[in-house]
Formats: sequence, C-alpha cells, structure tokens
Amino acid sequence: MQPPGPQQPPRPPPPPLYAPNNGDFTFVSSADAEDLSGSIASADVKLNLGGGNGEFIKESTATTFLRQRGYGWLLEVEDDDPEDNKPLLEELDIDLKDIYYKIRCVLMPMPSLGFNRQVVRDNPDFWGPLAVVLFFSMISLYGQFKVVSWIITIWIFGSLTIFLLARVLGGEVAYGQVLGVIGYSLLPLIVIAPVLLVVGSFDVVSTLIKLFGVFWAAYSAASLLVGEEFKTKKPLLIYPIFLLYIYFLSLYTGV
Repeated sequence: MQPPGPQQPPRPPPPPLYAPNNGDFTFVSSADAEDLSGSIASADVKLNLGGGNGEFIKESTATTFLRQRGYGWLLEVEDDDPEDNKPLLEELDIDLKDIYYKIRCVLMPMPSLGFNRQVVRDNPDFWGPLAVVLFFSMISLYGQFKVVSWIITIWIFGSLTIFLLARVLGGEVAYGQVLGVIGYSLLPLIVIAPVLLVVGSFDVVSTLIKLFGVFWAAYSAASLLVGEEFKTKKPLLIYPIFLLYIYFLSLYTGV
C-alpha cells in the first residue's frame, strides 16, 4: 500500500465572463458572504463648459440621476431668442421716421412739394393718428375736460361713417386707412390752435383762421380718400369729411 501523495490544492473557479471595472457594482449571493455592508458612490461626472480652455464642473447627484433616467432635457437651458431682444418701439410696430414723414405729407398737401402723399393711405398705422388725436384732445382741455373722450369717440365712429359711405359709393378703401387719414388730418387744427389763442378777441380774423384750418384739414383728408374711382360722386364724400372737421373744431372752441 503506497502512502498517499501530497494533496493538490483546489482549482480556482473560472474567471467571470464580465469583470467589473472600478466604479461598477455586482450583486453577490448571501450564500457567498455572510456579512455584506457598504455603500454605492455615484460616479463623478464632469461637464465641459465649452470654450476650449479645459474648464469642467462636477455634476450633482440629482443631475446625474436625471440624466441616467433620460430626463436630462429638463436641465437644458435654451439660448436667447433674438426676437425677444427687439427694441420697444419695434416690438410695438412704431416707426417714428414714418410717422414724421406722414405728418409732413398732411401739413403740406400741395402736390408741387414732391411728397409721396399716398403713403398716408396705402401704409396706414395706428399709433401716429392716435398720438395726433390725443394731442388735439389735450389742447382741448382748456376749460372742458369732458371733450377728450368725446373727441376720441368722434374720431373712431366718424371714420367708420366715412368708411361706410366710401364703400357704398364704390371706393376701394379699408377702415384702417380711413382711421389713419382722418386722424393725421387733425394736424391743421392743432396748428391753428395757438393762433386762435392770440387773435381770439378779433372775431373776423378768428373766423377766417377757423375756416382756413377746416379747409386745410378737409383738403388733406379728401385728397387722400377721394380717388378717381368716385368720378362724379366726389362731392358726396368731400362734404361729410368737411362737416366732420367742423365738428372737431367746435369741440375745441366750444362753439
């Protein structure tokens, strides 16, 4: 009987097919280890800030959690939209140069001066006429505050009346165009207002200036609104425009 030879050490178990790297974790059966304890540390994730200077910041655990769960879009910051950085006047569609040009067209309606006066009708705006009407209302505050709202009301509904009459007579004009032309054409009445304060005690001179201002305003408006499409019907539209500016003047003078 031969003595037993030296016992061979047990063969080590085969290596696992997947060897965890540093930072990964694996599940261990309780049969292989009696006492298990420890914690899972989140991996350090660094974000490149851009700019090529190698600057990084460390993400928080909550940020990493959201990104791993597919909710990283909640952390994205949108770039500023250039449309949101417009100047206030551009945002409100106010063109001061255009308003100034239209004011000159109304105050100087003679064709010989070379202004393209059709721009007042063909390119209507709201803020310019509104400013003119409000200014006319302010100068009418002289002892009669209640006329301010009435002037704005007459501007809106008077323009509507002229618009409806123009369409009935066959004119191709929009309400916005009529509203703009009627509003801008109040400028002659604003021009004669300080003159009336000076010559108010002279009845004859004051009456002549009032008539001049009304004719000036009515001509500026009628020359823009009454086109060739009206043909023989022009007086039917010119007359109510003339009456409208007489009423505007009466609200200022209190007559």
